[in-house]
Amino acid sequence: MQFFKKYLLFLFIIGFSFSIHSQKNIKLNGLVVDENNEPIPYAAIGIPSKSLGTATTEEGTFLLFVSKNNLSDFLEVSSIGFETFKIKVQDFINLKEKKIVIKEAVMSLDEIVLSKKPKDYAKLAIKKLWKTTINDEHQLNILYRRFSVEEGKARFLVEHYINVLDKGPLEGKFLGVEIVAARKSADYRFVKKKLKGHPINVITRFSPLRNDFRLKDYNWKRKGDTSYDGEDVLIVEGRFKGNNRRFVRLYVGMDTYGVYRVETSILSALYVYKKDADGKLHLSYHNRTRNGKVFINSKQKAILRTDKEFVNESYKHEVFVLGVKKDSKTIKASEYKTFNEDIGDIKANYNASFWENFSLPPATKFYKKSVKELEAIYGVSLKDQFKAVNK
Repeated sequence: MQFFKKYLLFLFIIGFSFSIHSQKNIKLNGLVVDENNEPIPYAAIGIPSKSLGTATTEEGTFLLFVSKNNLSDFLEVSSIGFETFKIKVQDFINLKEKKIVIKEAVMSLDEIVLSKKPKDYAKLAIKKLWKTTINDEHQLNILYRRFSVEEGKARFLVEHYINVLDKGPLEGKFLGVEIVAARKSADYRFVKKKLKGHPINVITRFSPLRNDFRLKDYNWKRKGDTSYDGEDVLIVEGRFKGNNRRFVRLYVGMDTYGVYRVETSILSALYVYKKDADGKLHLSYHNRTRNGKVFINSKQKAILRTDKEFVNESYKHEVFVLGVKKDSKTIKASEYKTFNEDIGDIKANYNASFWENFSLPPATKFYKKSVKELEAIYGVSLKDQFKAVNK
């Protein structure tokens, strides 16, 4: 009976993008580049009409699972500054080289005299979030990854596949988190900086779209022009009046005032948004890095063979939103919780079969480098670390 339950667990399809290798699922993997063959990072790729999609990695690669029912659907690729590309799923499968080339959008905004001040575009973008984003209760299916780095070397990895209950930016905080699957590497850190609560919530805490963001505290100016999905986009930047190094950069649609991308100096954070089947925006990809120092005692100095008073440490976070579920009847709010522990201390079930069959995004250069550093510490493969640590 126990075996049967485990078998059902990893055969069950969760959300829209979580798929396993079966006869009913087809793996689409490839590369998105521009006309100069340069990779396009963080492009939204998927089938919007079916709320199925993912984002390309920093290297422009992607992995997406579809079913036979999607063969006649259109695979769409959208990225800031480029024309939206569409191709039938079957036609993409037939390509000998799984490479998608997208064209740079021709812009003429530099010749346009703006009818509003840059600050006004930022103000309208915030004001119209109720219209441009999903603001009903919905579920985001997310792969969350955090590397802990000390003195420039990765020493600990935690990965969670989670469902996040949300009501959109007007709600502020996420309503709760459900951990579907989790795994972590061996913990090779010398110092262990603990941060309470699941770090997914930091997205809402520091996002300019989701907290008490006061535009009047910033000096706003036009930084450039681009496009997204056929809409002209204005890039506006606000510099904090009390500290000019602190900034918020918004990519605002000039027709809809939708926000397609946000960059902030706080945590060097990036937020990328894409449209769902109804044209409403939701988070597609996010990364951030928190840097800090942990002071060490004499015993730790002796172990590290250093005279330094502290250890440089950082957390690199990466978020891939793999699907959106909007049917409130199938979202079980009772499954969602809040967590007070550090993500590395949260107890969650480990299922090797789940991760072996899960459609992980392609490994980026940063991921490969970090894994190599983890494995080199004691010569233990990450796969063996998963087996030894996760019980």
